[in-house]
Amino acid sequence: MQDEYRTVAHAGVHETEVNRSRFLCALAPAATEQEAQEFIASVRKEHADATHNCWAYVVGADAGVQKASDDGEPGGTAGVPMLQMLLRRDVRYVVAVVTRYYGGVKLGAGGLIRAYGGAVGEALDAVGTRTRRRFRLGTVTVDHQRAGKVENDLRSTGRAVRDVRYGEQVTIEIGLPDSEVDAFRAWLADVTAGTARFEPGGEAYGDV
Repeated sequence: MQDEYRTVAHAGVHETEVNRSRFLCALAPAATEQEAQEFIASVRKEHADATHNCWAYVVGADAGVQKASDDGEPGGTAGVPMLQMLLRRDVRYVVAVVTRYYGGVKLGAGGLIRAYGGAVGEALDAVGTRTRRRFRLGTVTVDHQRAGKVENDLRSTGRAVRDVRYGEQVTIEIGLPDSEVDAFRAWLADVTAGTARFEPGGEAYGDV
């Protein structure tokens, strides 16, 4: 697994105009291929009257899934340059749909490649990106007397506190980089006089 990846900060739309043709690039995060396909379908429905709705998406922190469509534009002039821009900008788990409303001036293959790739690049600049990092999930179990201080200390040192549950003891779910697990165990033993338990769990990605 990749230690971190970049994706779009949120869904958004950016419009550009090239020789009287309108290019609307809609971007969105997509955790799965199904999410990407559903987003493409929603944009196609919204812009059913457009000349073309070309798309590209990259799913997987390692860019394992890459797909693109020219949607009727000459082969390789729309979807591929869109996909190449996503990869060049190093964004993952992202879907882009560029909707074109033809303005009466033909752009030629080179012009189309620049227009579609450029629309994605400008949209990424407008929407912005965020970095997500791989975390080791873990559970801290501590008595009620010490739980408040432990939780406060976790939050004040920037630890990712994901959940807190109260039962006979207090269970705090956290996320931390793999490289910090041993140091965290030592810290926890120190602040709780060895009374707390830490159990590492699976992995997940979280915002940096």
